[in-house]
Amino acid sequence: MAKKATKRRAWTADHVRTLKTMARQKKNASRIAKALKRTEGATRQKALSIGLSLDSRAFALTHETFLCRLEQ
Repeated sequence: MAKKATKRRAWTADHVRTLKTMARQKKNASRIAKALKRTEGATRQKALSIGLSLDSRAFALTHETFLCRLEQ
């Protein structure tokens, strides 16, 4: 079966604003990508090109801290 042809979509100002807002809220890249209806790779690439960090460790550390607090 042939792959579905992909159509490139330009980044609108609204999408960039959403990306910046969600990055500041420390949302992980996959959640941001889903909200923007884009691939995680495209989302990470755009973040990199505008100087944003989508460091996945930030989410992991927060989650790990949360789990440690539950155990106490």
